Amino acid sequence: MDEDSGRVDRFVEKSADFVGNKFNAGIYLLNPSVLDRIDLRPTSLEKEVFPKLASDKLLYAMVLPGFWMDIGEPKDYITGQRLYLDSLRKKASTKLAAVPRIIGNVLIHETAVIGEKCLIGPDVAIGPGCVIEYGVVLSGCTVMQGAHIKKNSCILNSIIGRRSIVGQRALIDRMTVIGEDVHVSDEANVRGGLFLS
Repeated sequence: MDEDSGRVDRFVEKSADFVGNKFNAGIYLLNPSVLDRIDLRPTSLEKEVFPKLASDKLLYAMVLPGFWMDIGEPKDYITGQRLYLDSLRKKASTKLAAVPRIIGNVLIHETAVIGEKCLIGPDVAIGPGCVIEYGVVLSGCTVMQGAHIKKNSCILNSIIGRRSIVGQRALIDRMTVIGEDVHVSDEANVRGGLFLS
């Protein structure tokens, strides 16, 4: 891509090989003449039309500031969250929690309730309406909206879905994903996997 004009030299959709540090993130403004290039059959703009427009020097792009990461896998989601929290630390550190027993980058929604003697961080996001009871340990995890973590539980490198309940003294670790509305029993020891009900 020409940095000055924005003209795209080559358009490759999801290449297995590295072709550049720019990617397609789908808001398209098209001249009506582009419709003439689309066959009357199911057609992929990204795989069929855009590469031809690029080779004809008719495709332009606008680079937006910020970062992007594919977070379709749990480990990538947690990594993306860590990178986002790092960026908040650098750009808007007042959004991060700064209270006793918080370690590193932690984002806590203002409506979340945090009990006493919890140890939270680093790299934790706690969503709206969450309840984190007494003595809970959270590190490298996401606790989504309305989740309830009961006392003395420990959640490491995992994702807790909306409105889920984690029982007392439970251990959740090793990139475990707890889905929405799931109840994890007291003293459960969950080390990896996907739990949807």
